Amino acid sequence: MNKTDRMLAIVIELQRKGVLRAEDLAAKFETSIRTIYRDMQALSEAGVPIAGAPGTGYSLMEGYFLPPVSFTVEEAVALLIGADFVGMKLDAEYGAKARSSQEKIEAILPEKVREEAERIRSVIRLLDVGESGTRGREKETFEQLRQAILRKRKVRFRYAKNVPDPDESRHSERTADPYGLVHTHGVWMLVAFCWLRQDIRHFRLSRISGLVILDESFNIDPGFRLTTYRPADDRNVTVRIWVDPAIADRVLESDNFYMESFEPGDQGWLATFRVRRMEDLLQWTLGWGAAVRVLEPEALRERVREEIGKMFERC
Repeated sequence: MNKTDRMLAIVIELQRKGVLRAEDLAAKFETSIRTIYRDMQALSEAGVPIAGAPGTGYSLMEGYFLPPVSFTVEEAVALLIGADFVGMKLDAEYGAKARSSQEKIEAILPEKVREEAERIRSVIRLLDVGESGTRGREKETFEQLRQAILRKRKVRFRYAKNVPDPDESRHSERTADPYGLVHTHGVWMLVAFCWLRQDIRHFRLSRISGLVILDESFNIDPGFRLTTYRPADDRNVTVRIWVDPAIADRVLESDNFYMESFEPGDQGWLATFRVRRMEDLLQWTLGWGAAVRVLEPEALRERVREEIGKMFERC
């Protein structure tokens, strides 16, 4: 480590730890105590307000803060997205502080780093932050897709749908132009132009396998902006379910994506959902057992009865 880098690292270390002895700093940076003395003298002459007390150590004057001007693009993106997370996860006061922090970080970034960081942030979006994390293969898929988006390369993958097609198939091969990554309801989704469906589609990363980045490039529709994009709402089936009061709090905490309202009803609670197809709620409904009862539509009531009958036969 050269002298300039070491002096910057010393200031950062003092910001982190508060008070450090010359011996501590010498051990940290694998140099002599005499060299640390010279570095401190040079920092003082450069205007860094360092206070030294015999037997105690060195510290920075209260209120001094060294702007982190040496961020890489990846570090800047991590901090800016982290501020997005804080703004969404914590209260309004912290949300305001997070936005203020973002402005300060952006203000001190070199122009090229700021532009590249903004380019990366433009393809990664947090709609809301749930409790589930990103693990294992999903992390690898995320990284591959991020690279494909930035390089504007087509991708090919195998996708497992939640509900089978009319031919009972749940898996299909897709070729897509990846436009962006969106975090919503605790999961990461890929927004992409799907060549099989000839339209923009959304793919849950946890259901993507065998992802390959192709050599073929693509161009995003000039009118598409991830920050303003809103998918068409095609949830046209209304479902109403009675919920036992004993599990009402757990149902509410489950934060089901399709739930429109949750209100007190006749000797229980009434949950109203809007879905694309009844199967979107079938497994969720069965999971609560006798503590819930489908009120409408009748077709979903029949599907629940059928599934219970099959379960009974296999017991």
